Amino acid sequence: MTASETSVPLVIPQLIVGLGNPEAKYHETRHNIGFAAVDMLARSWQISLSENRRFQGLFGEGRGPKGNKIYLLKPLTYMNRSGQAIRAVTDWYKLPPQSVLTIYDDMDLPVGRLRMRLSGSAGGHNGIKSTIAHLSTQDFPRLRVGIGKPGDGKAETDTISHVLGKFTPDEKPVVSEVMYLVRDAIELSLKEGCEKAMSLYNSRSVVETKP
Repeated sequence: MTASETSVPLVIPQLIVGLGNPEAKYHETRHNIGFAAVDMLARSWQISLSENRRFQGLFGEGRGPKGNKIYLLKPLTYMNRSGQAIRAVTDWYKLPPQSVLTIYDDMDLPVGRLRMRLSGSAGGHNGIKSTIAHLSTQDFPRLRVGIGKPGDGKAETDTISHVLGKFTPDEKPVVSEVMYLVRDAIELSLKEGCEKAMSLYNSRSVVETKP
């Protein structure tokens, strides 16, 4: 390990946010895969989520796999205003943006893939656009979960219906498996930092590992 590597502090999440939309009609849609991920983490770590009006979302706190304090959030502000809820939590607990790991859907990744990054632009995602605006920085880790693209040549209306639609029967088992990858990647980031998780999980694919 070089001196430059040792001088860089580990990026360890403290607040894990899943992006999505409230209301039953959005439940289990592609756009709400961030909500599904946080629900799974809450079950795995036995953290209870309940509505918190101060934070404008479903919120819970508990201990991660390493025993460290962890906060989970599902904003109830609707996707386009996700940053409001995130900012409310970071202001209350005085958390730096670098400790906020945001999980959201990505059409540019196929179903069964995930990708973690330490920073970056919104890439057209309104939830991340709002988060960047409210945190006043692009420097926060995020975990993108693939939802695939609609067929070639589809109009914008088809893209919207794809994002707000549900996974196909063939895709659902893959999504269930990728949630375990999401959990494993996040647990590794809590123990050894996001960069370690990036190096091990950004190249993984549920589809490729199927027999």
